[in-house]
Amino acid sequence: MHIGQRIKEVMAKKKVSVIAIAKEIECERTNVYNIFERESINTGLLQKFSIILKHDFFKELSEDTFKKK
Repeated sequence: MHIGQRIKEVMAKKKVSVIAIAKEIECERTNVYNIFERESINTGLLQKFSIILKHDFFKELSEDTFKKK
């Protein structure tokens, strides 16, 4: 799973703007767009996205990892 793209998909589905996310995680809009390009992010940042979007990205990553084995 490409986590940056998945975050972008969830944001679109929940109709949460880049501006709103940037405000919540206290960064510039451009940083949020950069996150969309990342294949991995640190767990602290992923936790923030999970809380803000009310979406368990950790569960998705775990399921994606273990279904392949």
